Amino acid sequence: MAGDSERGRESVDEAMAGTPRADFLPRSVRRSAGQDRALQIGHGSTCSQPSTLAAMLRLLDVRPGHRVLDVGSGSGWSTAILARLVGPEGWVLGVELEQELVERSGKALEGMPTAQVRVAAPGSLGSPEDGPFDRILVSAGTNQVPQELVDQLTPDGALVLPLAGRLVRVTRDGRETAPGHYQFVPLR
Repeated sequence: MAGDSERGRESVDEAMAGTPRADFLPRSVRRSAGQDRALQIGHGSTCSQPSTLAAMLRLLDVRPGHRVLDVGSGSGWSTAILARLVGPEGWVLGVELEQELVERSGKALEGMPTAQVRVAAPGSLGSPEDGPFDRILVSAGTNQVPQELVDQLTPDGALVLPLAGRLVRVTRDGRETAPGHYQFVPLR
């Protein structure tokens, strides 16, 4: 499986441990930050369950220097973790539909020069004008791979998304499905 080689770079576990989830949550749910479950953050969105996010990030196999798109960035927690994984040479763009979530996560990401969040452009999936991306993380469920996102990948890029309840890594050459079943808010 992708992501098994962690030597010589920050691991997903280290990046998550160095990025406290509570810092990205609304005050009303911060006391639950240590629980391994999705937490409501408003506007019908959730902050992903830590074990689920870890599985997605391992499958995504982010490397230092990568340009990464975080679709459905929500609280900004995944964007911050991705920024740690890409290091100072990389860049992460989070896109989110809800202005209030973008404002809240933007504040939480202050001081992270390689991470940015913005409101998703109406009628567009991802951020075609900022591509291509080495990796794309999609934190919303769908029943089909959005070609619009595949088109935003570099030739050797990959995206990870919940597809029909399974975590799937998609490249231009094929697909890899991780074990387990997952539930996400729908991709809009």
